[in-house]
Amino acid sequence: MNLKKLFIAQKELDEHIEKNHPRKEGEDRFGKLILALQVELAECAQESRCFKFWSSRQEPVTEDLRVVDYKESGEAILETYNPLLEEYVDCLHFILSIGLELNIPVIYGTETKWDELTSDETDITQQFLLVFENVNKLVHPIDWINLFEEFYILGKMLGFTWEQIEESYFEKNRINHERQNNGY
Repeated sequence: MNLKKLFIAQKELDEHIEKNHPRKEGEDRFGKLILALQVELAECAQESRCFKFWSSRQEPVTEDLRVVDYKESGEAILETYNPLLEEYVDCLHFILSIGLELNIPVIYGTETKWDELTSDETDITQQFLLVFENVNKLVHPIDWINLFEEFYILGKMLGFTWEQIEESYFEKNRINHERQNNGY
């Protein structure tokens, strides 16, 4: 895992967003980032379906179709995508932005042995709750490190490899830059 590469890409995106949407005087951008992360984390949980004990459909939503364009005839051009991975990566974008706000790239080393990270939790629902708890405690850089580690573990529990996460992150980062270029 190359966090430095992710932080560089996220910093470029955040600067692009800042240029298009400058901070307003007195704006609590950090608070907005926290709320945005909570919303995206809830959307990720929604796609995981891990908490839906009342539903007969318990499997996560890992494949769906979306419209990407239209033919001249008006017929939709569809692509297959993984909604669960996409929501997870949306969370990652906000986690990295929060890390930049807390100056994490300067503080956080590369000594973590990511594959050795484990959680006391064995249930995905409990791991989501643990990540939410860590989001709610975000104040200091050490809080961010705890959050990132628990979020990384959540990704493993959801069945993602770091390669999948990174590839999806950079694709969504590209889309987010396009959105900014198009007045999003």
